[in-house]
Amino acid sequence: MTERAGLITAYWDAAAATFDDEPDHGLRADATRTAWIRLLHALLPAEPSDVLDIGCGTGSMSLLLAEAGHRPTGVDLAPRMLERARAKFEAAGVAGRFVVGDAMLPPTGTQQFDVVLSRHLVWTLPDPEAALRAWVTRLRPGGRLVLVEGRWREAGQNGAPYVSGAESLPWTGGITAEDLAAAVRPLAAAVRIEPLSGNPDLWGGPVTDERYALIADV
Repeated sequence: MTERAGLITAYWDAAAATFDDEPDHGLRADATRTAWIRLLHALLPAEPSDVLDIGCGTGSMSLLLAEAGHRPTGVDLAPRMLERARAKFEAAGVAGRFVVGDAMLPPTGTQQFDVVLSRHLVWTLPDPEAALRAWVTRLRPGGRLVLVEGRWREAGQNGAPYVSGAESLPWTGGITAEDLAAAVRPLAAAVRIEPLSGNPDLWGGPVTDERYALIADV
């Protein structure tokens, strides 16, 4: 593990204990949880699918997927995040797989998926366009890439600054829908954007920055 990767792992491990305090992370409020259930239902195939949840954190999205009948595999660099994800699945009595690994190259071997899902992750990556290319290779023919992203005023978790050097990351602070679509179009047969800023239930309250889902069929 490189020094930077170690710092990033330590940052997110330290954030694990309070990560779910954010309304859209823990999904503890009924309205927020219901909003995400509806969104995932709209974005993902109706039939049970193999879903790779990259940067899955404490597994809230993966849990919704499993409860909807999908088969999630969650990948995250922070072991403590995945400890909490596994505990959620055990408490809910549903099946899921969680693997510690780098989002740039998820350690899932030769397995392919129907859907690759990532939420609020690309701003943390040193080479996000290379990551997108790697993610698309994990999809079966006809698979779908779903990116829930945005452009924020500040980076970090609960107001804590991100790791040293984060200001040099290509997409630090997030990326606009227009720019992310431009990066994904060469990799996909079709790309569409679903604006999400206007749905306060997703975020636990109103937001003023840009938030959206990008859906790319490959």
